[in-house]
Amino acid sequence: MVIAFLLGLLCGCFLLSVSYPFLRHHLLDQPNVRSSHCKATPRGAGAVFVLVATVASALASLLSRGTDSLSLALFIAPLLAFPLALVGFLDDRHNLPATWRYCVQLATALVVILASPLVAASFGLLPLLVLLVIAVTAVINFTNFMDGLDGLVAGCMAVAMTAAAIQLSAPWPIWSLVGALVGFLIWNWSPAKVFMGDVGSTFLGAVFATLVLQASSWPQALCLLLVAMPLLADACLCVLRRLLSGQRVFQAHRLHLFQRLHQAGWSHARVSLTYIAATAVLAGALLVGGWPWVIGLAVVELLLGVWLDHRVAVPFVVASLR
Repeated sequence: MVIAFLLGLLCGCFLLSVSYPFLRHHLLDQPNVRSSHCKATPRGAGAVFVLVATVASALASLLSRGTDSLSLALFIAPLLAFPLALVGFLDDRHNLPATWRYCVQLATALVVILASPLVAASFGLLPLLVLLVIAVTAVINFTNFMDGLDGLVAGCMAVAMTAAAIQLSAPWPIWSLVGALVGFLIWNWSPAKVFMGDVGSTFLGAVFATLVLQASSWPQALCLLLVAMPLLADACLCVLRRLLSGQRVFQAHRLHLFQRLHQAGWSHARVSLTYIAATAVLAGALLVGGWPWVIGLAVVELLLGVWLDHRVAVPFVVASLR
């Protein structure tokens, strides 16, 4: 696992250095009034950790014949998310229609859900399947929504996936993904040289959802999901607030808590470190204390988020008028 992590890290850094000229020439993200960055920056660099993880997953699946279904699902998790990454890359270049992207998300969600041992044990419960499709597509989209600040999604997901990999005794392809993601984080940290783009954020959301649904029980799955609460709760609560205020949810905006903290004067690094630290606390609680600690600290962090929203960040109503 250590070797897989280090190889993923080295391969990720090498591929980024090689692909950087291409990304800079063909996938340059120009800042606009809703951007958090001030200068043109290459996007789509998430394709690097997608490639590392997918190749590792394909190789491992070929070498792991005869393993049980749970192990196999963990081996092929990056492969399950690869079609979504491919559509994300095309969207980064050509701005595909939202209906196309969501159809691929639905297909990916169904495959991820059917590969879950939890769902297999509850097969036949249609309401559960519908709920899980909504949940998985929400995780994919929420992860994508939160990719708006240097190092934020990459850092939080590196921590959350590490915790999930330890908890599930995940095979080496998952560790290669974590390594490649850390390598990407080096390039993505403030001031970012590259952005991951939809190709990376949707892929990470799908892989993380797959790991969550490979838990041995529903309480364990909930705890794995709660580790990523700093990211997912921000996105979820923002969507709900925008719905209640009559705004169009999928229209570009700057109303997430992380964005309003940045508008209040916090640097990219300070915001990202706050979210990463909060994720790390929940990850540590999962690995050391189990579900009572995870749930308790998740509630505490949620309350701290509410405090930051009301006392530190630019008010939601004020930011809506900008």
